[in-house]
This record gives sequence, C-alpha cells and structure tokens, in this order.
Amino acid sequence: MGNLLIKKSLNNNVLVGEHPSFGEVVLIGKGIGFKHKRGDSIDTSEVEKLFVLKDEKEQVNYIKLLPFLENGMLEVIISAIELIKQRMNSSLNDHIHVALTDHLLFAFKRLTDGLILSNPFLTETKALYPNEYQVAKEVVQLIEDKISLRLPESEIGFIAFHIHSGVNDKELSEVSRNSQLTTKLINMIEEQLKITIDKESLDYMRLVRHLRFTIERVLKGEIVEEPERITFLLKKEYPLCYNLSWKLIKVMQETLKKQVFDAEAVYLTMHLQRLQKKENS
Repeated sequence: MGNLLIKKSLNNNVLVGEHPSFGEVVLIGKGIGFKHKRGDSIDTSEVEKLFVLKDEKEQVNYIKLLPFLENGMLEVIISAIELIKQRMNSSLNDHIHVALTDHLLFAFKRLTDGLILSNPFLTETKALYPNEYQVAKEVVQLIEDKISLRLPESEIGFIAFHIHSGVNDKELSEVSRNSQLTTKLINMIEEQLKITIDKESLDYMRLVRHLRFTIERVLKGEIVEEPERITFLLKKEYPLCYNLSWKLIKVMQETLKKQVFDAEAVYLTMHLQRLQKKENS
C-alpha cells in the first residue's frame, strides 16, 4: 500500500496525511502529533493502530470539532473508540468518530453545567442492543477513570446507539427510529392487552428481540412463509392477539414505508398469546 505522507499536524492526536489510495485523509491516534511532523511518512504497520478518516465530509466535520476539545478529552474519546473497536471485534464506519465525539463533547458540557438528559428509550436499548449496552458501560467507566467525569445511565443508552450505528454502518436516525417504533409497539401491546410487562423479564427481552428482528426483516424485504393451518387456528383461538398483531403491523408499515408480509402476524400472535397467558395466569 505504501507509506502515508504527513501534510500537517492539527494537534497532539490528529494529523492530515496523503494516502496512496484515498488522497487526503485525517489520521487519529493518541499522541501521533508528538511523534510525527510535516514531511514525515508513517509506516503502514503503524496505521493499523490509528483511525484513518477517508470520507471527505466526515473529515471536515471532525476538524470543526477539534477547537472545542481539550487534549485530555480528545484522548479519552480516542481511547473509547479503540475500546469499542476491540470489544465489538469489528471495524467502525467513519461517522462514529464525528458523531460520538460530538455527542460526548456535549455530554461533558451538560454534566459540568449540571444538566441530565433523560433517555426515553433506555429500557428498549438495553433489550435491543445488550452487547452495545455492555460496551457503552465500559466506555462510561473509562471516561470516569481517565478524566473523573461520571456520565449518568441515560448516556449509556445514547452511547450504545452510537456503537450500534458505527458497527452496523447504519445512520443514527435509523437506529433511533427503530427504537422509537419498538417503544410505540410495546406501549400498544400493554394498552390493548391491559397488562404491564416487567421490563427486566425474559419475556420482555424475547418480545423486544422479536420486534427488532421483524423490523429488520421488513427493511430487508425478506419473505416469510405463512403457515396457513396455523393462521386459521390462531384467528379462531386467539382473536384478540391476532387482531392486535395486525394493528402492530399497520403501524410498522406506516413507519417503515415497507410491506410487511402476512406471515409476520402469525409469529407476532404467538408471542402476544404467550405474554397474555403468562400475565393472566
């Protein structure tokens, strides 16, 4: 691939370089500004330990954030992203560097100003993205250890969103929309079945996971086969749950602007029926 040539240093942790394939890139790594100056070249083996921002738009946005970040803050954010990459055992899209840096910058400011931002999707986030949530907890602990700022639990949920978005190459708005949709569907289920689901229970986790996979199948346009005999039986035996599953599907279709296959109603009805039976037993 060849060496990267340093064009300029932006601060202790960020350089601008010339990449043989991508042209101008932003290089992010703890202390790289100390080790390299303009005209130096970086060996490609060293690049593995750095983050290379290739996307031009993300480069511009990242550079705009730098004046607002003290070196200690920036270093802890770089460490946090290193930790995420390691724990999720995955490459991250360029956007996470800008989005998470921006989010944490304002989270630190809110904390020092004494403002706590509530997170209405915290419970759903825990259930939807358990791995990301666990890693986000580690990120919050890392921040406390390094710069003595203890972020509230609501922030763990927000960071988990960013991790999921960064690993799965999804727009954060899409991740947020899907979580809001899941919350809406669960509220409808509780209201229609006149139950309160224990948000710490296994049943809740299963339901959230099922809704999440349904949403993902719908977005991918995956065809789900309909078991006709079961459909007939469910309609007859569990009309309340079957009708509710269709109401939920209608909301999904309106939100996602995609067709939901009829078979999804069958699987949803079975989940709802099990939930109703447990709550009423």
